[in-house]
Amino acid sequence: MFRSVYLLLVFLVLWSCRQEETTPSAVPAYVLVIHGGAGALQKSEMTAEQDSQYRAMLHLALDAGEDILKNGGTSLDAITAAIRIMEDSPLFNAGKGAVFAHDGTNQMDASIMEGETLRAGAVGGVSQARNPILAARAVMEKTDHVLLTGSGADQFVLDAGLDTAGTDYFFTQRRWDSLQKILKREQQDSLSDQKFGTVGAVALDRNGLLVAGTSTGGMTNKRWNRLGDSPLIGAGTYADNRSCAVSCTGHGEYFIRYAVAHELASRMRHLGGDLQETATALLADELFPAGGTGGLIALDRHGQIAMPFTTEGMYRGFTRPGERKVAIYGDED
Repeated sequence: MFRSVYLLLVFLVLWSCRQEETTPSAVPAYVLVIHGGAGALQKSEMTAEQDSQYRAMLHLALDAGEDILKNGGTSLDAITAAIRIMEDSPLFNAGKGAVFAHDGTNQMDASIMEGETLRAGAVGGVSQARNPILAARAVMEKTDHVLLTGSGADQFVLDAGLDTAGTDYFFTQRRWDSLQKILKREQQDSLSDQKFGTVGAVALDRNGLLVAGTSTGGMTNKRWNRLGDSPLIGAGTYADNRSCAVSCTGHGEYFIRYAVAHELASRMRHLGGDLQETATALLADELFPAGGTGGLIALDRHGQIAMPFTTEGMYRGFTRPGERKVAIYGDED
């Protein structure tokens, strides 16, 4: 009897120590984390002006989301606002700055998920939505579906009364030049010189709601209405109040195969531990050896943040009460 009681006490002590190690003592009132894509981002190839422009835009996105969160707003509204800022900028591969497909069109994808009820919405291959993240949210809130694609998704954007834009709005010279460069080199299958410009956000609000969202223009020179991981729940986006919220960026085919967003959430739910360590191990030990490159942002229910990537850089940032940071290159952590 005494031995049983002793062993029980030892177990309780060890369990208590583990909880102290893995669970922060105080959960922040709110947290917002964003990314603007991962890829070959070398400081030597970025001018001071470009560096400043990207950092300023990351701050604007954080401002938009934080203003909502610090005033008691929801994570859903916060990540939508943050992603819209990046979609409206030609700097990122989403919305206004979307890259061109092989046929010279813009085909955009987005998804959103909230962690309390696991509701989700997504659109793939849309060409008219000014802000694809709003289209994804409308699918979640106004339909019984999760994913709409192609012409049907475009029609839904019109039926839902969302802001639309024509081809002139989405045209940016540098994105067009990127397509022509690839076409000229006939490197349709090469990713060696491409940047993964997907944007995304995850947030935790005062009520403990975790939400994740992702938006992208896809891959330059993509064919046959290819979809990557960004509009796929569980691959590029996932949120679960029992674990964490995740938004991914990178070579989408690998993030799909390894169901990266859901895999991370599942590991945190069932195994616990440090979010940064778990996320880093998932990318470094499984995705990268298989040939997949990219990164992710994640936020758990305790306010832990993770922003790992296997590329040379990733546009990223976070804000919470009393602390903010934006970064681009790999040596800024």
